[in-house]
Amino acid sequence: MKYLLTSAGIKNPSLHDALIGLLGKPISEASALCIPTAVHAMRNGPMHAWRFLSGQATTPMVELGWKSMGILELTALPSVDRENWVPLVQETDVFLVNGGDPLYLCYWMRQSGLADLLPSLRTVYVGLSAGSMVLTPRIGEDFVGWRPPEGGDDTLGLVDFSIFPHLDHEKLPDNNMAAAVKWAAELSGPAYAIDDQTGLQVVDGEVEVVSEGHWRRFPD
Repeated sequence: MKYLLTSAGIKNPSLHDALIGLLGKPISEASALCIPTAVHAMRNGPMHAWRFLSGQATTPMVELGWKSMGILELTALPSVDRENWVPLVQETDVFLVNGGDPLYLCYWMRQSGLADLLPSLRTVYVGLSAGSMVLTPRIGEDFVGWRPPEGGDDTLGLVDFSIFPHLDHEKLPDNNMAAAVKWAAELSGPAYAIDDQTGLQVVDGEVEVVSEGHWRRFPD
């Protein structure tokens, strides 16, 4: 898979261009599945999910002009025959993965079987906040909200770095650089702090920062 891991969606022309480059064709010719699951673990989750699905959020994803759009709700998949959804997942050009709670999203990616499929797919994966963090090895204790039955802060580990999103966001005063430095020091691997104008493009394990804002990489 090819990944575009953002803090807040496709917020600027640089991220838009990166997305088109990963797709290899215009957005208007690409099929998409959006995954709202992570937001269900948050207060007022149903309302946040609707804003995302209807393109009314301030995190552009669904509303970019896709050729087709569907909803892949991970909490439903364990009760559905795999032949009803796996072929569609395999044929889709892009996943648009909403923010919310990263550990809740990780749990349902595993329970649904999607986590096992991801490494074999040729789909472009576009993450937003928790939708990006879920692919990392760990999220760090600062971002633990919903706790999985086995505990811990481990996530899928499909990329080899962690992500601190929404750096210096005006509505999230605790997401400042000092907090990011402390967070990174508690992790055992590389990490990035990114603001809402920044994304991380990953192709064949190579990371490229796409930004019209500010960010910082923390070494191992």
